[in-house]
Amino acid sequence: MIKVYGIPNCNSVKKAITWLKEHNLEYEFHDFKKEGVNADQLKSWSAVFGWEQVLNKKGTTWRKLDPAQQSTVQDQESAAAVMLQASSAIKRPVIVQDEQPLLLGFDEAAYAQKLKS
Repeated sequence: MIKVYGIPNCNSVKKAITWLKEHNLEYEFHDFKKEGVNADQLKSWSAVFGWEQVLNKKGTTWRKLDPAQQSTVQDQESAAAVMLQASSAIKRPVIVQDEQPLLLGFDEAAYAQKLKS
């Protein structure tokens, strides 16, 4: 089963969901604004993608953080603390298949390669 982690109003999440629907792939959506994300999930995602990729420093949430808070992010543990506090700071979507993190963000070519219909 494919699980899509993100927030519904994110353009990348919308593109990913549209792609999954167009390729007749069943998925479950996990809204981490409403349902949250836990430290174990962040650790798992960071192990696969690297915490530097999981933490979205290009997004609005990161830019709105106080510079002092931004400067506290030095490693996976400190990045996870920020992402647990502000889940919108997580790069979206995170695609998990069969409990394994598979894709981060939306890249049509990567989806075509890794997700089979």
